[in-house]
Amino acid sequence: MAARTPAEVLAESRRNTSLLKRQRVLDTIRLMLDDGEPISFAAVARAANVSTWLVYAEGVREHVQAALQRQEQAPGTAAVQGRKAGPASLHADLAMAREEIKELRAERDELRGAMRQQLGHQLDQISNRKLTERITELTEANRKLEHELAGLRPLADHVQELERDLAAARTSLRQMIREGNQQ
Repeated sequence: MAARTPAEVLAESRRNTSLLKRQRVLDTIRLMLDDGEPISFAAVARAANVSTWLVYAEGVREHVQAALQRQEQAPGTAAVQGRKAGPASLHADLAMAREEIKELRAERDELRGAMRQQLGHQLDQISNRKLTERITELTEANRKLEHELAGLRPLADHVQELERDLAAARTSLRQMIREGNQQ
């Protein structure tokens, strides 16, 4: 037997994989028919775990279409076997579903309210903490400024005393200038 090239090995492997996938699609169609599951191209592809391209491929598409036709032609058989629900059963299911939706909406609204309240409480805590920190900062800054002001008061008193001395010196100088001008 002649040695095969890598391309030939790869091609054979792909053919085998394709045949296995096609067989898996056919087996899935048979199972879906037996279980009474609704058949569609997408449902078959999903159940067989293959691409939708494969179920539309020639040689497979015909089997899916045949299964679809078979399901369409046999609705009476499914009802006799108890697989198809009657109108009363469907109305009951609908009413139950609506009630469940109401309950779920009420639960959702309750959870939203609790979440809003919790978030509001967290925001209050953050805001209060920041405000407390800011008040502490401002109080400390005020103390520092009061301390600096207390240190500057003697200087302010000294400046006022110097301003009085300067005013008195000016007055005295003016008087001397007048007296010097009169002589």
